[in-house]
Amino acid sequence: MDTYADVLLVTANVGSLFDNLGEIQNEWLRELYKTIHSHKPQFIALHFQEVGGKDYMANMGHADNFFWIIESSEEMKDYDRVCIYVDNQFQTEDSFTALGSMYFIHKTLKNIQQYDFNVKDFKAVSGQSKHVGSLDGVSTVEKEKFPKNFWPDFKWSRKGFMRTRWIIHNQALDLVNVHLFHDASNLIACKSSPSIYSANRKNALRYVINRISDSRYTPLPFFLFGDFNFRLDALSLVQYLSTSADVQTVKKDSSNEVEKIICEEKDNDHQVLLHIEDKLFAYLHQAVFREDNGRALLKYDKEVSVFHDVIREEDIEFPPSYPYSEEYTKPTRYMNTRCPAWCDRILLSHTAQEFIHRGDDGDKSLVYDTVGPNVCMGDHKPVFLFFSLKTNDH
Repeated sequence: MDTYADVLLVTANVGSLFDNLGEIQNEWLRELYKTIHSHKPQFIALHFQEVGGKDYMANMGHADNFFWIIESSEEMKDYDRVCIYVDNQFQTEDSFTALGSMYFIHKTLKNIQQYDFNVKDFKAVSGQSKHVGSLDGVSTVEKEKFPKNFWPDFKWSRKGFMRTRWIIHNQALDLVNVHLFHDASNLIACKSSPSIYSANRKNALRYVINRISDSRYTPLPFFLFGDFNFRLDALSLVQYLSTSADVQTVKKDSSNEVEKIICEEKDNDHQVLLHIEDKLFAYLHQAVFREDNGRALLKYDKEVSVFHDVIREEDIEFPPSYPYSEEYTKPTRYMNTRCPAWCDRILLSHTAQEFIHRGDDGDKSLVYDTVGPNVCMGDHKPVFLFFSLKTNDH
């Protein structure tokens, strides 16, 4: 007989909560609790990236408070087991990832075990365990920053992954928090297809998958969720957006370097349709990114498809998760700094997909969506996957 455990996975790049201290947080938390309340999961995994924000030296102290607020909130009181891992050790630059993971287990869910990577065995989860620091000596988590020599041409930053391993009823699985590299320049991203940034993320993701599947531990079904920084294929997208336009490339006087790309309408008083610079992506008809959840642009979202041999994803039916305006009154507007993209994702191994329960079409037992679609959540909208995990309790 199949029994089920209801699971909620959430990924959230929370950098802007710390960059705009106090302004967004209350609404943000309210939306998170609303999502939890409407699905009533028994197991919750929250994967955070960019804990402490850009100015982490000044703001990391607020991270403790943020985690404490969630952990001690009235909404979470029926979750009697909590495991927290926060890498806040910015002093050790060669290992700092700014990743944070929180796991909540509801009192109705019995028989939960967690893996100890040192003794290579599972142990029952009880009470609350909170690990904040470099996480080096913590045996229930595996954390790695991407090696520096991997990408000599890129500014090295807080990017890496963190894995925990669980048995829910009797189904064993890995939960991996991931943060991959962003696009540094919109202009460089437009140069080739795929872009050098995309190639770089592909190497990093392949590295993560290899690390969690290697022979040090028995490979298990896995869920990889985080800020993958996946972007739309810029070269082909710009061609599509400027089909009926005159495209001008403006170069810097002295060098041959491109300074901006400007697409003007052929008639209509040569209105500027699209203007791209290193950190500017201004498209006249922003609605295209929101209409029908941006479905027309999904064909330019190509970075996951390279991994179809090992990775699956539920259908995306929500608009790009980044970069939203951080203005409180404009919760659905995108900033014109980057081309909107589905950066925040929940990916799973083929083996993990097999134990997701699928009901009839009208069944709400599986939901892949954003948290707070109509509320200012910062520049990234959190993304969640709710599902019933099939567990065979024979």
